[in-house]
Amino acid sequence: MKVRLKWVEEVSFLAQSESGHAVLMDGPPEGGGRNLGPRPMEMVLMGTAGCATYDVIHILKKGRADVRDCVVNVDAERATEDPKVFTRIHLHFVVTGRALKPEQVERAIKLSAEKYCSASIMLGKTAEITHGFEIVEAA
Repeated sequence: MKVRLKWVEEVSFLAQSESGHAVLMDGPPEGGGRNLGPRPMEMVLMGTAGCATYDVIHILKKGRADVRDCVVNVDAERATEDPKVFTRIHLHFVVTGRALKPEQVERAIKLSAEKYCSASIMLGKTAEITHGFEIVEAA
């Protein structure tokens, strides 16, 4: 896997992925940025949520669950001293579907956390990662 990052100006960076996608990252005005995009560490959390959600949806669908939607709210804390690594991350999944079983959703989240999600497993080396979920019955 490869990415290319180009400094644009001040604290703005254009990151381009090997798959041909690009995202602009920027800092807050008080840090010299213009708030034109997410911060790099926000991107780390977004990627982690994406990785975990990919797994959970895939596992549920493979198990023939009638999953219709999944939203993950991530809450994280970072160390106060440099390097300001993540020290605590909580991923709360809101899974919508028809007749979803709590044990089915819990199993999918556990498999992602312990076996499949490279991002959260990697971050788990410095952060305590916890998970929660709720199920919403689809209309």
